[in-house]
Amino acid sequence: MNPEVLFSVRDLHVSLGTVEAVRGLSFDVRKGEVLAVVGESGAGKSLTARALLGMPPQEATVTGSVRTGSYELVGAPRSVRAALWGRRLALVPQDALSALSPVHRVSDQLAAAVRSVDGVSRKEARARAVAALEEVGIPTDRTRAYPHEFSGGMRQRAVIAMALLHSPALVIADEPTTAQDPETRRRLLDLLTHRTEATGTTLVLITHDLSLVREHADRVLVMYAGRLVEEGPVEEVFTRPRAPYTAGLLASAPPKERAAVPTCGAAAGRDRPRRTPGRRLPSIPGTPPNPTTLPPGCAFAPRCPLADPHRCSTAHPEPETHDDHTVACHRWRELPDHPAELFLESV
Repeated sequence: MNPEVLFSVRDLHVSLGTVEAVRGLSFDVRKGEVLAVVGESGAGKSLTARALLGMPPQEATVTGSVRTGSYELVGAPRSVRAALWGRRLALVPQDALSALSPVHRVSDQLAAAVRSVDGVSRKEARARAVAALEEVGIPTDRTRAYPHEFSGGMRQRAVIAMALLHSPALVIADEPTTAQDPETRRRLLDLLTHRTEATGTTLVLITHDLSLVREHADRVLVMYAGRLVEEGPVEEVFTRPRAPYTAGLLASAPPKERAAVPTCGAAAGRDRPRRTPGRRLPSIPGTPPNPTTLPPGCAFAPRCPLADPHRCSTAHPEPETHDDHTVACHRWRELPDHPAELFLESV
């Protein structure tokens, strides 16, 4: 394995009953980077994250490979996977309240996590728990509070502190700021990326907020219907998208996100879709497919303005990589210089 590759995912499939939610996904997570995973709801982002953590849903069937160092997580017994949690793998969940016990004080919960991994005394565990909470901006006199006595932002800070207690190799943040207002969201992401950088931790960020991806991520992985659509350096993907789906996501970003996102084209900003005041944003037509009745060929073909009625509807495109930029699209070479314009007609 390449020394800079921390996790290697190859031909990952995750099925829930008869529904194949993740279909043949392959990518690498590199040491020290922030990798953002984006896509519409139902794309398979969270299931991919849980496979990386070795924590798939109980009813899921997982095949393929997820390797980190000498460990293979797919098919590994729970004892092997549990040994990695905390020290090598950690999660910042979307709902912090569900990750914290309502009947125990916050500092006690962190202290218990310290003792479970390191086996230190209660006094030392408590001191480390309080220090970890202070590092994320929670005052000492509040660390003995219960979760319901914290604001939403403070609870999210607490689970960030818990995830970073043992400086794990990888932290997965699964929509960690969805319930927060925009300013709190930005502060929390600033804190999370700063703390992971300080501890040398790699971060996988699952989010719908493209402005946060632009500000915080090094690389971005775009998913659609359980498959990789595009992957590469954030600046390259955001300014020169090769997949129509990626171009559509960028073009349809809300105004506050668009301020930080150069929506396609070699010249950031110059290629924004032309709009008049009061006109709706471009949008991707239609809705994501039902995973139980996926169309043949490329799953995005029914919504794609460039789709070839024969090739795209019958054969799924295989990923191609050129200069660290991967795309899975039959017609990526035919994408126009201003791909966002493709979606103006759908408004």
